[in-house]
Amino acid sequence: MTGTTIDGFEYRQLPGEGGVHLNVALGGDGHPIVLLHGFPQTHLMWRHVARELAERYTVIVPDLRGYGASDKPEETSPDTYSKRTMAHDIVTIAREIGYEQFSLIGHDRGALVGVRAALDHPEKITHLGILDVLPTMDTWDVLHGVDAAVAWHLYLMAQPKGLPERMIGAVAEDFFSSFLDAWDPSGTTFPPHVRQHYIDSSTRAVPSIVADYRATAGIDLEMDRADRKAGTQLAMPVAVISQDWGARLGFDASALWQQWAPAAIYRPIDAGHFMAEEKPVDVTAFIQELVQRTPA
Repeated sequence: MTGTTIDGFEYRQLPGEGGVHLNVALGGDGHPIVLLHGFPQTHLMWRHVARELAERYTVIVPDLRGYGASDKPEETSPDTYSKRTMAHDIVTIAREIGYEQFSLIGHDRGALVGVRAALDHPEKITHLGILDVLPTMDTWDVLHGVDAAVAWHLYLMAQPKGLPERMIGAVAEDFFSSFLDAWDPSGTTFPPHVRQHYIDSSTRAVPSIVADYRATAGIDLEMDRADRKAGTQLAMPVAVISQDWGARLGFDASALWQQWAPAAIYRPIDAGHFMAEEKPVDVTAFIQELVQRTPA
């Protein structure tokens, strides 16, 4: 693979919520699996996993709204980049392709969209897989003390509209490069052209990326709190694969997830944050094992 598309996949621009169009890669045949990317990446992070899964499944790999080659609407309200809106994008594109139900696997930001989709549309999501993130409410609750400095960017992008966009825009390449470097312990996960693709794509999307994060400190948090108060839980098969960063911050990630999904399976992995690219064989096996579970 030398480009910035997934070899053997068809590309479409499909309508999501409110006239926003998403860039979607589509391949394979069989039970549908949607793969959602994280920050500061695009759908390309799934290139190894998607090609392997496409031998047995229909694989749908979009750029989230505000990222990659998808539309980047202006943030005109807190809901523009809420995970509820982004989740509705995904349900809508799946229906456009012809699927009312599908498995949903998300990494980082994409996992937050996945969790919201599973909470809001439990009849649509047959299986939920999460890579290296906590639900929004729990993320904010576990950050404390100097060790929380690892999440400094969450606080920067939580600020009111204007200043964070200008600050990040002034040093955008350095800003996004810093995460690709800090979260890749091997330093070999990204081929140069893929790394540059992530940097270029993110640099062109500063306002929408900030809006995505700002929503997580506002409207998304409110939605999580409302669901927790109501006792809403996830009944479909749920599995989580993650670094053991809870040890550093003093929390039990498995216990936190089981508050949302009592039967969730939690599995630590010896990998960095970008595990789908660092250890695609392990991540593919994790997804296949999840999708083979029988929904309740």
